[in-house]
Amino acid sequence: MIPRSTPYFIALATAPKITQMPGLETTVLTGLHDERMMMVLNATMPGHMVPAHSHPHEQIGMVYSGKAILRIGEEERIVDKGDFYRIPADVPHSDTCIGGEPFVVLDIFCPPREDFIEKVKRSSTTDEAAE
Repeated sequence: MIPRSTPYFIALATAPKITQMPGLETTVLTGLHDERMMMVLNATMPGHMVPAHSHPHEQIGMVYSGKAILRIGEEERIVDKGDFYRIPADVPHSDTCIGGEPFVVLDIFCPPREDFIEKVKRSSTTDEAAE
């Protein structure tokens, strides 16, 4: 459900969550209220990968927990907690979770991801219909 106001402090427990694909869960922290950037927690589950993709949004991030093989353009590295990265617009990138815990990253997109906003809206409509 999309909150009706934009709080200055974000409550992780009540932030909307969407499943992008099997093994990839996204918690949308900001960007649902006409902000000019979006902050999310993306979690790739153990044994899963996010296939190579690109988008017109600039993306910067930090590994929050876990470990993965992260590929950006032609460069590939093993990253873990505390590592930072940047992904320019339209550059292909992917990740593969390695180890037994989820690979969780704090991602910031500019501008906000319209596809995430639409998925949150659809999820919110589905949740309300189920009540």
